[in-house]
Amino acid sequence: MFSNDFLMGLLRAEHIVVFTGAGISAESGIPTFRDAQTGLWEHYDPHALASPTGFIADQALVWGWYEWRRMQVLEAAPNDAHYAIAELASFVERLTVVTQNVDDLHERAGSCGVTHLHGSLHHPRCFDCGSSYAFPSGLPEEPAGGRRLEPPRCSECQGAIRPGVVWFGETLPSSAWEIAEQAAMACDVFFSIGTSGLVRPASQLPERAKLHGAKIIQINATSTPLDSQVHYNFQGRAGEILPALLQSLEDLF
Repeated sequence: MFSNDFLMGLLRAEHIVVFTGAGISAESGIPTFRDAQTGLWEHYDPHALASPTGFIADQALVWGWYEWRRMQVLEAAPNDAHYAIAELASFVERLTVVTQNVDDLHERAGSCGVTHLHGSLHHPRCFDCGSSYAFPSGLPEEPAGGRRLEPPRCSECQGAIRPGVVWFGETLPSSAWEIAEQAAMACDVFFSIGTSGLVRPASQLPERAKLHGAKIIQINATSTPLDSQVHYNFQGRAGEILPALLQSLEDLF
């Protein structure tokens, strides 16, 4: 599957960026948003559940839905792709993981310093003053889909606590975007894994990397708009392709 030239190019790289999207989390059983059959937006109005105006209109509906999603993440486990990405760091001088996902599966698999472009389900904050909020220890109540649940209150201003994710109409966290953009422009190799290539501005990262001379490698279960731009395109499950890649690297030693 992997040529020696391809493998040696990875080993010679001084900086590799791994950019992941919903497809890698889907392999752990976490629903995506755009899948034609099971996508979350097929069943819910995105602007009612993922926008500041939706939260203002019905805080209990939004908070309950995100607690349902957080429970799904807490019950999921990292898959072989997450573990392979963490292990890849031992083969290269520098590895930067950038994700569009709002779960913590990369961290639980052992990746350090993960940059979350779209925020995290595990780091909510006050809607009014922006103060951070820590979830109580233990699992939340059973979060059946569509369950209404009033959000906690901020200890600083008594404002409603909101999910720590990026909603429609909001900009990406400036620090996360700067880290991702700088890494894309400075890397030798850029992996795009499990991302549709449709969500901007995150979808611009492979373009930035290629413009600055990086080799672009795509791993995705289906075709994407990035297909014609990449140097290497592997279609299939990341949980199968990435472990095979690691084994091939190990075989060189």
